[in-house]
Amino acid sequence: MADDCENDTPIRDQIIAQPIEREMSRSYVDYSMSVIVGRALPDVRDGLKPVHRRILYAMNDLGIPYNRPHKKSARIVGEVLGKYHPHGDTAVYDAMVRMAQPFSLRYPLVDGQGNFGSVDGDSAAAMRYTEARLTKMSADMLADIDKDTIDFVDNFDGSLKEPVVLPSKVPNLLVNGSAGIAVGMATNMPPHNLSEVVDATIYAIDNPDADVPELMQFIKGPDFPTGGIIHGLGGIISAYKTGRGKIKVRSKTHFEEKSNGKAMIIVDEIPYQVNKERLIEQIADAVRNKDIEGITNVNDESDKDGMRIVIELHKDAMESVVLENLFKHTQMEITFGVINLALVNNKPMQLTLRELIRQYIEHRKEVVKRRTAFDLDVARKRYHILEGLMAAINRMDEVIELIRASKNADEASEGLQNLLSIDADQAKAILDMKLQKLTGLEIDGVIGEYNDIKKLMIDLEDILAHEGRVLQIIKDELVEMKEGYGDERRTEIDPNAIDSDEEDLIPREEVVITITKDNYIKRIPLRTYKQQGRGGVGLIGMQTKEEDDVANMFVTCTHDYIMFITNTGRLHWLKGYKIPEGSRQSKGKPIVNMLPDLEDGEKVVNTISVSEFTDDKALVFCTKSGIIKKTILSAYGNIRSRGIKAIKLEEGDELISTGITDDTNEIVIATKHGQAARFDEFEVRATGRDTMGVKGITLSGDDEVVGMTIVKPEDMILSVSENGFGKISVVDEYRKTHRGSKGVITMKTTERNGSVVAISKVCMDDELMVTSKQGKMIRIKVSEIRVTGRNAAGVKIMDMRNDDKIIALQAISSVRDDDEIEEPDA
Repeated sequence: MADDCENDTPIRDQIIAQPIEREMSRSYVDYSMSVIVGRALPDVRDGLKPVHRRILYAMNDLGIPYNRPHKKSARIVGEVLGKYHPHGDTAVYDAMVRMAQPFSLRYPLVDGQGNFGSVDGDSAAAMRYTEARLTKMSADMLADIDKDTIDFVDNFDGSLKEPVVLPSKVPNLLVNGSAGIAVGMATNMPPHNLSEVVDATIYAIDNPDADVPELMQFIKGPDFPTGGIIHGLGGIISAYKTGRGKIKVRSKTHFEEKSNGKAMIIVDEIPYQVNKERLIEQIADAVRNKDIEGITNVNDESDKDGMRIVIELHKDAMESVVLENLFKHTQMEITFGVINLALVNNKPMQLTLRELIRQYIEHRKEVVKRRTAFDLDVARKRYHILEGLMAAINRMDEVIELIRASKNADEASEGLQNLLSIDADQAKAILDMKLQKLTGLEIDGVIGEYNDIKKLMIDLEDILAHEGRVLQIIKDELVEMKEGYGDERRTEIDPNAIDSDEEDLIPREEVVITITKDNYIKRIPLRTYKQQGRGGVGLIGMQTKEEDDVANMFVTCTHDYIMFITNTGRLHWLKGYKIPEGSRQSKGKPIVNMLPDLEDGEKVVNTISVSEFTDDKALVFCTKSGIIKKTILSAYGNIRSRGIKAIKLEEGDELISTGITDDTNEIVIATKHGQAARFDEFEVRATGRDTMGVKGITLSGDDEVVGMTIVKPEDMILSVSENGFGKISVVDEYRKTHRGSKGVITMKTTERNGSVVAISKVCMDDELMVTSKQGKMIRIKVSEIRVTGRNAAGVKIMDMRNDDKIIALQAISSVRDDDEIEEPDA
């Protein structure tokens, strides 16, 4: 004992001196990396954390795919704990429950049977009561896992192997997202629509250098399982370009009216991960604390058909104001902080949308290549055996005689190898062959299989030799995923949303809005255009595309609502500052980017700006065939994302002109052949939005309406012809007729003048903006145009060169010198 003690190394020599700061730092880094890699962050390739991957793999081992009966959840949890995940059973069960909840995952990976919780925050039943199996999508996540497509590592005790990553035919990280808190970092990735992700991935395969704006042609933004409305594009663009962004998600709501006339706000969808029961309590607390006024009652009327939260209002409450307060004070609006953090080669990286898609494509390339190599190896082994069988078939009588003469299997095997020049594996296959294989039909089957395998090997070798074929296989499989699981987007995106506090920062100024025939739009500060004398050639107001002409222009304020009325009779509106600003020479931006829901062939033909939508004013519409219609302005205050129907049109007709009136005016309708009908506004009865209207003027021959204006008897009307001539006449010179008459002459349409292209009410203090087909604009004073009789030919107001033609004019009321333009009162 004493000798042993003398031979032992002294304790002091076993101590390693180490500064505590260095040791603590090293230990903490080791711990944090263990949490990051082993628990909290998803792998960029399959979008799964280790616990989720182990659950799916264990369920696959248990043999419970989507087309087999469910198994008890406790059995599944025990399998995961005992084989792969040595942690608490609650953690495993909670992870499995989340993968089964349709309100947590956009595309659930587990098919649960029993109580798996609710959007109200109810917990799932105990694992001994519930059952589960894989979904069909999970089967595609695991497809080909047995073909050496991915690497395996030892489990926690080295007794089994578990996958490092799943083959994942589905781009799961993008379509289902992920959330997790590690040490010193976190991930919070939103789900997306599978169809959009597939389209973007295929585009990225075909266009490897595609940037984020190109990919966003397909992926519009996150698509949450609970729907809702994403408020604005800024957060989405930031998240996709940098890997981080803040996305505002609002509840989807609509208004209803009770039988007693009181209004109700109906909540149809709530933001992602918001507890519905807690939201209702939050609304009630806000009402009690006087944070929100105007609410009398809140009821949850949700059922199996969908969500329905009913918020009843006081009879004097303004629905829109109450709704904005609900967004402000409750979780009816949340901010989803996007953090695209995932493991790339076991290292946490913040990824852009382009990098996320590229990493998935690289993963699938490796999977397809390894699967192809595996299939090729299997085919080669079978081909080798078939070569032996073919050799035996060709010398069948000798083979049979040799086998009969052999004393045992070893002697027969050796004899076959010598007779047929084959190896031991091939000889064994011949000896194992059943007698039925000697029939003619079976021999033909062997020959057919031999030829098929030979073709298969050539095809598999070609795939491995050409990356283009690998990429085509990936695209084909993605298309299969889209056809199998693709669905409609649930979350709407409001691209024009802007917070009121942001809106207050937008300066108020007068601007000129120009729109081309091909629907390009821009805004320019009004002070950009200097006055010119009558007959000037004009400044270039827009650099138009080849064969594109300026179709409309008008003056408005940045904070006014601009109503866009299309040739099909639909109406959209935007705030003035939403129109992109451009220079005088720029062509502007496609209006379809501002109004993305325009249908094929639909173009904006009229625009009107208003500061608010009231009941004491009305919109008057006039069509090319002379139909006129009137509807109160307030009917157009709530615009849906796809716009609303402003007027019903007959087939072949289209909208020409729109104006605002207050029921005390007269209407003048002018045609291209120089006729004008003047009649009292009250002859047009106000009707609802989706109505057709009545006849305003009777047309002769090929004549058609070119414009309509709202006037009083003492007003003056400017008529302009296509060749640059204009004239001003007092309204009273036009004999008043009734609605539907042929009217009187407003301007002579001679060869010099050309056809009438527009009319407008003007004052002598006004200025005019006149626009030509070639994009030139001129700004002149109305007082420079002589007031003449109704039948006069007019004077030249703009010099037309190179077959240019006037196509639009806009009167600007009481414009001051540039230095004197003031901002209007708020």
